[in-house]
Amino acid sequence: MNQKKNPKNNPKNIKVPNGNFLRSAFFMIAIFLGLVWISSFFSSDFGGLVKKLTYSEFYYNLEHNLEKPTIKSVKMVESLIQGVFSESSGGGRFYVHVPQKDDELISLLKKNVSEFEIEPPRTFLSNLLFSLGPIIIFIVFLWYFSYKGNQMGSRVWGFGKSRAKLQDKENAVKVTFGDVAGIDEAKAELEEVIEFLKDPKKFQRLGGRFPKGVLLVGPPGCGKTLLAKAVAGEAKVPFYSISGSDFVEMFVGVGASRVRDLFEQAKKSAKMENKGCIIFIDEIDAVGRQRFAGVGGGHDEREQTLNQLLTEMDGFQTEIGIIVMAATNRPDVLDPALLRPGRFDRHIVIYSPDIQGREDILKVHTRKIHLDKKVELKLIAQKTPGFSGADLENLCNEAALLAARRDKNSVEQSELEESIERVIMGPEKKSRIISKREKELTAYHESGHALLSLLIPEVDPLSKVSIIPRGMAGGYTFTPQLEDRWHRSKKELLGTITVLLGGRVSEEVNLGDITTGASDDLIKVTQIARHMICDYGMSQRLGSYTLGQSHGPIFLGRDLVKEKDYSEETAKIIDEETKRITDECYARAKKLITEHKRELKILAEALLEKEVLDAQEVKRLIGFTDENNTRSDKKQKSG
Repeated sequence: MNQKKNPKNNPKNIKVPNGNFLRSAFFMIAIFLGLVWISSFFSSDFGGLVKKLTYSEFYYNLEHNLEKPTIKSVKMVESLIQGVFSESSGGGRFYVHVPQKDDELISLLKKNVSEFEIEPPRTFLSNLLFSLGPIIIFIVFLWYFSYKGNQMGSRVWGFGKSRAKLQDKENAVKVTFGDVAGIDEAKAELEEVIEFLKDPKKFQRLGGRFPKGVLLVGPPGCGKTLLAKAVAGEAKVPFYSISGSDFVEMFVGVGASRVRDLFEQAKKSAKMENKGCIIFIDEIDAVGRQRFAGVGGGHDEREQTLNQLLTEMDGFQTEIGIIVMAATNRPDVLDPALLRPGRFDRHIVIYSPDIQGREDILKVHTRKIHLDKKVELKLIAQKTPGFSGADLENLCNEAALLAARRDKNSVEQSELEESIERVIMGPEKKSRIISKREKELTAYHESGHALLSLLIPEVDPLSKVSIIPRGMAGGYTFTPQLEDRWHRSKKELLGTITVLLGGRVSEEVNLGDITTGASDDLIKVTQIARHMICDYGMSQRLGSYTLGQSHGPIFLGRDLVKEKDYSEETAKIIDEETKRITDECYARAKKLITEHKRELKILAEALLEKEVLDAQEVKRLIGFTDENNTRSDKKQKSG
C-alpha cells in the first residue's frame, strides 16, 4: 500500500524528492550522457574527416609518398584507415576502407609513412553503443516529453482523450441541494434523476424508461451550473463534468475522439460501480450549434464532434444508466437532432426567481455573513424583482464589503439596500468634479422623473432620487417594482414612457433649454413604443397583430434575428404611431410638470443641497400624500 508523504512519519525530517525532481534529474543525466557520446564521436578522427578516398587513390598516394609527401600520418582500425594529409598537400583528414588481410599494404605503410599505428578492434559493447546510441537518446527524449506534456496542458499520446473531470469520493463537490433555492421545480426534477440512478427498478417496474438527457435552459446567472454542482454533490454515482468548448480543437477529428473517450469512461465507471452515471456538459451550445448545409459540411470539426455526440447519446444501451445533463442559455441555436426525444428528452427551463425564491436565495448566501438582527431579507427580496441568483449573491457580497469598509461589526439593512443600486448601476462616483451648471441640470432632470413617478399612479413608486453619478449615469431616480409582474397593461406602459420623458420636459420648462442628458431615456421610450406597436398590438391603426417576426428566446432580452414581414407603407405607419405615442406622453408630462412647477423647484433645490433623497423625504418636501395621488388620477381620468 502506498503511504502519503507526511512530515510526521519522517522523524529525521529528511526531504524526500518528489516525482518531478526525479524526472528532471533523469532528463539532465540523459542529456549529459548524450552530449558525452556525441562529443566523443565527433572528437574521434573519423568525425573530423572531410574526404573519402578510394582504395586506388590511397594506394597511389601511399606508393609515391616518399617522392611526393602526401600522407603525414595513418591509423588503422581493422578494415578502416584514418589519416592526415601533409601540409604540402593542403592538410585535412581522410579515410579509406581496405581489405582486412593485405600484407603488401601493411609493409608499404611501414616503409612510406613515418607516423603509422594500429589500434585494437572495438568490442561488441562499444560497437553496440555507437550503433544504438542515437536511438536510445531519441527514445529517452520521446519518453520525457510524453510525460512532460501532461504538465504543459496536453499529452502527446492523449491528445484525443477526454478532459472531463470525474467527481468521486476524494474530490467530491461540497454543494448540495440545500445550497440551491428559488427553483424548487427544477430541484425536484433533478432529485428524481438521482433517485432513478440509485434505484432504477422503482421507475422501470411499470415498463417506463427514464429520459436519457436533461437540458437546463435559462438566462445567465439563474443557477444552471449550481444545480449541476448540487447533483454532483448529492449523487452517489460517477459524475463527469466538462465544458462544451473542451471538445472543439483546430484539428479535425479530435473533438469526436474526445466524445467517444468520454462515453467509454462513463460506461466503464457505470459497470464498475454497478450504478448509473451522469455526464454534465456545460455551455453545450459551443459544440451543439445547428449544422449548416454547404458550410464546412462533414469535414468541419465542430460538426463532426456534434455528429459523434448524437451517435453516442442515441447509441449506448439504456440499461447502462448513463444520463447526459447539459446547460445553455442559447437553446435557439442548438441542432434539432440534439433536442429530439431519445437524446434530450427533458427540458428544464429556469427563470429568475420570484419574491419567495429571492428571499430563500438571500438566506442561503447570507449564511456566512454576520447580519444585524434587524435586517429583513423579505424587504430586500421585494426590491429586487428580476434579479437572478448570481445577482443576489453579488448583492450580499457587496453589502458585506460595504459594511467592512465602514468598520461595522455586522451588515445592516442600509448596506443591503445600497448594494441593490450598486449591482444595478454601479458604485457612486462622489469624487467626480461637477460644475455648478451641470449639477443644476442634473437636479432638475432627476426631479422631473421623481415628481412624475409620484403623480402617475400606474407606474412603479419612487424609492430614491440622487444627483451623485453612479456607473454610466450622471444621476438616477430609483423606482423598483413592488411585486413580480409578468404582464403589463397599456396604461402602465404609457405611464412609464411619460415618467421617462419627465427629465427632458423638466429641462425645457425650468431651464428653457434641453440637453443630451435624456439620451438614454429617449432610447428606452422608443423601444417601449415600438414594442407596443409591433409586438403587443396596442395600436388602433394597425390592429391586434405582430409586425416583424423575432427568432430567439425571450429571456435573452434581444432580437437575435428579426424579419421585416411588412410593407414600406406599414413601416411608415409604425413610425407615425411611435411618434404619436411619444408626443402624447410628452404633452402629458409637460402638463403635469407645468401644474406642479413650484413643487419641482423645491425638490430640485433640496437635491442641490442634500444630493440624495428617499421617497419619504420627497413626499414631505412637496406635501404629497396618497390622497394627492388619487385626486391626480381622477383628474387625469376625467380629462
